[in-house]
Amino acid sequence: MSTAKPVRKRRKEARPGELLAAALTQFVEKGYAATRLDDVAACAGVSKGTLYLYYASKEALFKAVIQEGIVPVLAENEAIAASHSGSSFSLLEKLLDHWWTRIGCTAFAGIPKLIVAEAQNFPEIAGYYYTNVIARGRALVGAALQRGVSSGEFRQCDIEVTIDVIIAPVLMLLIWEYSLGRCEQQPARHRDYLATHLALLQRGLCVPQV
Repeated sequence: MSTAKPVRKRRKEARPGELLAAALTQFVEKGYAATRLDDVAACAGVSKGTLYLYYASKEALFKAVIQEGIVPVLAENEAIAASHSGSSFSLLEKLLDHWWTRIGCTAFAGIPKLIVAEAQNFPEIAGYYYTNVIARGRALVGAALQRGVSSGEFRQCDIEVTIDVIIAPVLMLLIWEYSLGRCEQQPARHRDYLATHLALLQRGLCVPQV
């Protein structure tokens, strides 16, 4: 009897994490519209009633997946930027590498494709994602660009447009991986893709050293 209570306690504390992991799997595999809370509960090994104890709706569950899984990575990147003392381009490299390691190499990489596909039908979740993920990510990249322009490391540029130019290929890589990339017969070469992207950015952004 004395050993059973801690086990039950640990199981109860673990449930939100298990539910979010199951929800992420369902959202990425099926999309937002087709994901049913019954399936999330079954994937997590709990009843639908148990799921409702933690999340009142599918929208609340999706927002929790973003808040608990992706938002902390943005906070980590913000901390990286705050403590960075090297070049502005090396900061961009750090931010991209950390994002890819923590998001691009995980199941969370499937979320951008979901958002792009279903934003029109579910503006509330799209708006939530934009505010909590995209806007913060853009601010990070924009600050790194402004840092480089101000120091003379980067050429003068339209910061907002350049943010799009930096982010768009990475976003396309994620969307491709969870759509037409499934049709390719060759193994994905994500790191080569990202290295090429960074090399092109460096040539375009950095003022040549005389």
